[in-house]
Amino acid sequence: MKFDTVVLGAGIVGVCVAVHLQKRGRQVALVDRKLPGNETSFGNAGLIQREGVYPYAFPRDLGTLLRYARNQSLDVRYHADAILKTAPFLWQYWRNSHPARHAALAKSYATLIEHCVSEHRALAADADASALLRPIGWMKVFRTESCLDAETRVVERWHREYGVECESLDPARLRQMEPDLDKTLKGGLYFPASDSVSDPNALVTAYAKHFEALGGRFFIGDADTLREGWAVDTEAGTISAPSVVVALGPWSDRASARLGYRLPLAVKRGYHMHYAPQGTARLNHPVLDVENGYLLAPMARGIRLTTGAEIAECDAPKTPTQLAAVEPIARALFPLANRLDDEAWMGRRPCTADMLPIIGPARRHPGLWFAFGHSHHGLTLGPITGRLIAEMITGEATVVDPHPFRVERF
Repeated sequence: MKFDTVVLGAGIVGVCVAVHLQKRGRQVALVDRKLPGNETSFGNAGLIQREGVYPYAFPRDLGTLLRYARNQSLDVRYHADAILKTAPFLWQYWRNSHPARHAALAKSYATLIEHCVSEHRALAADADASALLRPIGWMKVFRTESCLDAETRVVERWHREYGVECESLDPARLRQMEPDLDKTLKGGLYFPASDSVSDPNALVTAYAKHFEALGGRFFIGDADTLREGWAVDTEAGTISAPSVVVALGPWSDRASARLGYRLPLAVKRGYHMHYAPQGTARLNHPVLDVENGYLLAPMARGIRLTTGAEIAECDAPKTPTQLAAVEPIARALFPLANRLDDEAWMGRRPCTADMLPIIGPARRHPGLWFAFGHSHHGLTLGPITGRLIAEMITGEATVVDPHPFRVERF
């Protein structure tokens, strides 16, 4: 029960770390309390966001902040007790979202985003899962000219700075691409270079099966039992290795804190529900309703409605009020029929205060590595994170500079 590396967490990031290490000749054990892809990676919007060069910032204009403070916004809700606990994090998040600081962070973030689609396609091909990736892009749609104009200016800056591809959609072009959407929409923005996934859980499962086909081992186990010497208890017994990668997503701070690392990590929770389309209606692309903060995505199970962010304790009970609030609006945007799930699914996005993931060695503990804090882009950045960690552990030249993502920056 000895391995070269133990990877804690079998979401998209942990599975990709395990695959990349195993293919480089390491003997890897992947450990999670559930089967791969059944926590946060189960319920995202299924986007691989090649355009996402700027991480999601905290709003800084007074009007938006006052709107959020009333806790009635469609895109952001909060639990009052969580706001008090996360206030230091939110303060740092707000400061890092200053336009100049945000632009500087984007220069580092874009180095990862640059590889997100190509790394997914390569891994999916190896895992015989290419059919789950759809090179169809995605779109934002707008109900007002003012919002469309403002967002267009933002995307034009992305194009100038990073070459982001975007097509502006007038109402006629939008109806051509999505004939069943609300005919009163003012237009849209289409991002053709991004991929989407028809079933995120199936994709992570396929990557995990590929890991096992390469000779890796998966164990049901308890990451809370991690102890120095890098041993962890599993249903099959205790396993150990000279190195361990913490890729536990929103639960990563539990493992890191026990080892003395106090990191500004918080959770944005989100919900989803699947629906059947009415009659012959068809949704061809993932569609974000910008003014109302929800996204509709065609999935294998049906049309998935995903909500914005909920600031709450990681393991607090579900409060799917956002889903209830946006569902009637989504039904007006696209003809949704009956719900297909018995209850709303809830997931947790692990976020750092500077919006950059933590990727690299924890230098106070030899053999300890971190790979978490990907916020809204865990699915997007899973494969490139796995490759980067594996290159660092094995001493290879790295595909991107890992320095901006080091844990010591906090």
